[in-house]
Amino acid sequence: MILEINADTLRINARKTDAFDIFNIQHYIGPNPYLDSAALVFDFAFTGHLAPRPIEDYVAIISDRFPELRNQTADSYADLFARTVSEAGKLDMGLHLDRWNLKPYKDFVRVSVPTVHARTQRAVVYAVWDWFEAITQGEEFLFEEQIKALQDMFRRSVYGGPTVYALLRTAGDQGIPAFYLWDEGLMQYGYGKKQVRGSATTFDCDSHLDSDFTTRKDDCKAFLNNLGFPVPKGDVVVSRKEALKVADKIGYPVAVKPVAGHKGIGVTAEVQNAEELEFAFERAVDAIPENQGIEVIVEKSISGVDFRLLCVNGRFVAATERRPASVVGDGYSTIAQLIERENRKPERTDSATSPLGKIQSDESMARYLEEQGLSTDSVIEKGRTVYLRKVANLSAGGLSIDATRTVHPDNIILAQDIAQHFKLTCLGIDVIAQSLTKSWKSGNFGIIEINAAPGISMHLRPAVGESVDVPSHILETFFASGTDARIPIITFNRISVQDLQETIDHILLQHPDWTIGAVCRDAVFVNRSEKILHRDYNTNVQNLLRNPKLDLLIAEYQEGVLERDGMFYHGSNMVVLDNPTETEMMLTRDIFDDSIVVIKEGDSVSIRREGLIEQYTLGAAEPFTRVHLKEIGTLL
Repeated sequence: MILEINADTLRINARKTDAFDIFNIQHYIGPNPYLDSAALVFDFAFTGHLAPRPIEDYVAIISDRFPELRNQTADSYADLFARTVSEAGKLDMGLHLDRWNLKPYKDFVRVSVPTVHARTQRAVVYAVWDWFEAITQGEEFLFEEQIKALQDMFRRSVYGGPTVYALLRTAGDQGIPAFYLWDEGLMQYGYGKKQVRGSATTFDCDSHLDSDFTTRKDDCKAFLNNLGFPVPKGDVVVSRKEALKVADKIGYPVAVKPVAGHKGIGVTAEVQNAEELEFAFERAVDAIPENQGIEVIVEKSISGVDFRLLCVNGRFVAATERRPASVVGDGYSTIAQLIERENRKPERTDSATSPLGKIQSDESMARYLEEQGLSTDSVIEKGRTVYLRKVANLSAGGLSIDATRTVHPDNIILAQDIAQHFKLTCLGIDVIAQSLTKSWKSGNFGIIEINAAPGISMHLRPAVGESVDVPSHILETFFASGTDARIPIITFNRISVQDLQETIDHILLQHPDWTIGAVCRDAVFVNRSEKILHRDYNTNVQNLLRNPKLDLLIAEYQEGVLERDGMFYHGSNMVVLDNPTETEMMLTRDIFDDSIVVIKEGDSVSIRREGLIEQYTLGAAEPFTRVHLKEIGTLL
């Protein structure tokens, strides 16, 4: 079997000499009969075309790459396959895919593994399959190339950004529902009226006016200056001639950057003369979006270290020192070779969870090396550190060092005073200072810019120092706990449209101001108003939970939907089952400790609440609807 992965194509060519077979691959959007989360489920079997080697041979080879498997006992080939998929699925990026489930049948084993991004996890399964076949036939398998391709695939997905994934993982750890809204290109955290939507560290409660204002670096700088905060002197220019005039006025060295910019793109620091200024100006212009006019800031450079101060909900939470990319000489390698060697380090995987990005080689780097009398062909003496650029740009390979515990109280107050002026959940404040241990009032401290959508990876995974759990700080702004992110959910295995309407009316009598969303196989309602029923059942559920007014969800999940797609949500506050099938009994698995479970089997009814079980037989004139309506009254 040969696996080729590129940006758009996944091709699988199976040979008839395979020892193992993978078939019936199915993706579940959420909890399903096999796992309580989104999952990829497939069947694993022997083909009979080729006898497998002893399982110890597979363990020995695979554990060389994944030592975690060396001391684990694999009960079968299917068990080892599932364990390998689980380890490989982490992509050397720490993805939280550490469970699996096996369900044996007569001729195959059904394997279930959790997913974050379905397409990537599917490719992981095929890659492991290829690996097993290569081991069987004694062939070389380039697993590292496969991992790199899979990392690239995940990084291009909607979950591949470091901030998005960090928030998604933290939400899962805290029991906060989170899902991606494909039409809007946003993440949603929480259900119904408890929800928050956002893109990375920008959320729907943030002021778009304040967010836009922070991108106008010249106006923002003037605003901070008027408030008395320390900002470097400078001006906005639209031509090289104006840039030269401003630089002559304020004196070299100067810093040059586009008014509209982010991530340090187009920024040049420590510009020493007119020749360097012309290069820096053109570099800033190249970074300006095509639809915007030329506006470039020329300001006085402040000597010191580059720091990022991060505030969440107006409170200081983290500080990071940022150093430019550098290499250390060994006495015989060129700078180009040192960069190549540095970029091969595991911590520079340039992935969503790596602490360091790849060192980028560009004209700016070449020019800075030239200023130092060097080039990429230079061999530098052993132990000498050579910085490759003036700007501490982490996306170009810079180094992040946690400085949170070292910040002087005056600097914390300064950061919070700035953050209080903006209706933004997250605010990044970039400053230059000799050290954050000294008060900004002692001088040589400058606010370079503020950022409305700061990245958090540098704080969460600094290259040096302790991690700061910024995702928790962010989510705690909105939710004190996972419970605070949820609205009540009542799940049925079957309910008619008439009974659904009766249930809605019953609840509205008790809570007339509520907005109730309800869906069954034949209809979808918001209160008494019937809405358009989407052909994909789980889309109806998502659309209801996306409603920012929703107080309560009622949903029907029959066996067919559970076996085909799984559930959209995890956890019910009340489950009502009418003669359930074995598959439908999974609805009682994903519940909370204080949930109510009502099950009717024939004429017998059992009710479980607060750990107690009540059982009785329905009378001839007592409809089951009356029973669950009574229990709903108890719940709500």
